[in-house]
Amino acid sequence: MPFDLKSIVTHDSTDSCVACRAQDIAAQVLVPAAEAWESSHGLPRHSVALHGAAELLGRLLQAGVEREELEHALTTLLDEIEAQLSEDATMGPTQGTA
Repeated sequence: MPFDLKSIVTHDSTDSCVACRAQDIAAQVLVPAAEAWESSHGLPRHSVALHGAAELLGRLLQAGVEREELEHALTTLLDEIEAQLSEDATMGPTQGTA
């Protein structure tokens, strides 16, 4: 069965969107876990994130995903993240609720 990278990076505007669910898990679970590992092991900030991401992407290469396809998907995701960061910066800090 061929691996469809596009299907896991494309939002489909449904409640069960794979891209949204994966994005939420990464932001809520994986990123804080990587930061905790770095802190507790005296590693430079973002070192686990960078090397972990590279190792996981390496697994995709090992599974037969072409590097060009992987680079395109990663560019798409980074563009999306940069746009979200820009939007968040424009909106300013979130307000708490009383």
